[in-house]
Amino acid sequence: MWSITSGYKEGVISATSGYIGGTKKNPTYEEVCSGATGHVEAVEVVFDPSIVSYEELTRLFFEIHDPTQINRQGPDIGYQYRSAVFYNSEEQKKTAEKLINILKDKGYKIATTVEKAGQFWFAEDYHQDYYHKTGKQPYCHFYQKRF
Repeated sequence: MWSITSGYKEGVISATSGYIGGTKKNPTYEEVCSGATGHVEAVEVVFDPSIVSYEELTRLFFEIHDPTQINRQGPDIGYQYRSAVFYNSEEQKKTAEKLINILKDKGYKIATTVEKAGQFWFAEDYHQDYYHKTGKQPYCHFYQKRF
C-alpha cells in the first residue's frame, strides 16, 4: 500500500508539487495562496501504465483526501485547495467521472471537479518532498477506504 509518508506506489515514476488550473503564467506559492490566480495546489503524477493504471491511482486520490470538502482540505481554506482531477484524455475524464458516480452512489456528496489539464507549473524547490524535508506529518491527508 502506498502512503503519503512512505513514498510512491509501485509504477509511479514521479510525483511533483505544483500549480494548475489558473490564469497566471509561472505563479509563485504566495500568488497562488492569495487566491487571485485561480490555480489549485496539485501534484503531477507520472506513472507507468503497464504497472499501475490511471484508475487505480485516481481511486487512491479519492481515498487520501476528502473529496467532499468544498474549497478546502482540512484547515487549508480557499479556492486553491479545491478538490479537482485534471485529465489529459477523454478516457481519463470518463474514468474520473465513473469513480465520482460510484462514490455518489455510496452516499458521498462529492465536491471534486473534473477539469481538462492545462499548463502545470512546478512549485518552488522548498515545496518538493515537503514532508520528507521538514519532518512534519501530513495534517489534511489520510487514507480512508471508500471503494
